[in-house]
Amino acid sequence: MSTNFQYQHAMDDDLLSSIANRHCTRVFLKRPVSQETIQAVLSAAASAPSSQNNQPWQVTVLMGKSRDALSARLCANFDQGVAPTPDYLNRPIDMPGELQQRVEDYGRSFLGFKGIARDDEVGRRNHRRDNFLFYGAPVELIFHLPANAAPGTFLDLGFFMQNVILGFEACGLASCPQYSVASYSDTVRDHLGFGRDRIIISGMAVGYPNKSARLNRFVPPRAPLDDYTQWYV
Repeated sequence: MSTNFQYQHAMDDDLLSSIANRHCTRVFLKRPVSQETIQAVLSAAASAPSSQNNQPWQVTVLMGKSRDALSARLCANFDQGVAPTPDYLNRPIDMPGELQQRVEDYGRSFLGFKGIARDDEVGRRNHRRDNFLFYGAPVELIFHLPANAAPGTFLDLGFFMQNVILGFEACGLASCPQYSVASYSDTVRDHLGFGRDRIIISGMAVGYPNKSARLNRFVPPRAPLDDYTQWYV
């Protein structure tokens, strides 16, 4: 596994190692996750910073039949060619060249790792459909915000979500944030009984990772420190 972790062992690096080694998991065991573990992680994650302590985040936990029912509805949407209805864009339409290049490199390397050729339409379709099966994870989280959320509100939720991700890592669990699930926002809202006063930000597949699965060894490269850091001293 290749990471940007370059620190000396003299540092207290347990947390830094966990941060550096985190990556999205896409093959999960069927092993159930206890509600107590999820409660502990979400409670700890609420220590995330937010503007004037407004704590705007909300998260809905889907397990068992409720999880399966949402998966079935999302798969039906996908299979029937229903157009996604995202509440927001997860990246600019016109990205700077180097960012767009990273996106293209990631897509090419990930599909290549899975052995899916450029002209393999069935393989590519199944690859996208796996999102709506939550990669087999037994838990799906839905993160949502008030409809009048500002850019700073998204920042607050981002802090919370990163705490959630690292909290699960500390418990031996893995996760994969999913904009793909949020892209069918109308379906998610209807399934959860929400009105238009809520916007769907992200799903997150959660479970115990299948460590023997080759796909879970795929780790995309990260930009080196000098590419994103400027020093004024």
